[in-house]
Amino acid sequence: MTVLTQGIQPYEFLLSEANGMRSRGQVTVTIAGGVALPSGTVLGKITASGKYIKYADGASDGSQTAAAVLGTPLPGTNGDHKATVFERDCEVIGKYLNGGVALDAPGIADLKALGVLVR
Repeated sequence: MTVLTQGIQPYEFLLSEANGMRSRGQVTVTIAGGVALPSGTVLGKITASGKYIKYADGASDGSQTAAAVLGTPLPGTNGDHKATVFERDCEVIGKYLNGGVALDAPGIADLKALGVLVR
């Protein structure tokens, strides 16, 4: 018998959110290098453009500060994409963020400051 393994599903990282759509926002996410971003990817906001890219603690363009968690999975197509993110007043499951890769302590602290609690 063949064993099938199911990956992390969209929005599976979300534990709870505020009433209505208060936790969510619509932003522009820039994809570079043809890398798809799964639901639950932690994003940083580029200071100069206001656009979001994948969070990178060692960066110096603004993306070194975690600013949101991606709700809508995005394809590996370079360019700008509109996406739903969670940027305030919610709880997320840490082991499902970034495709199952652990988020570092500074990223967790950045999200906590926004009201996004990593459990």
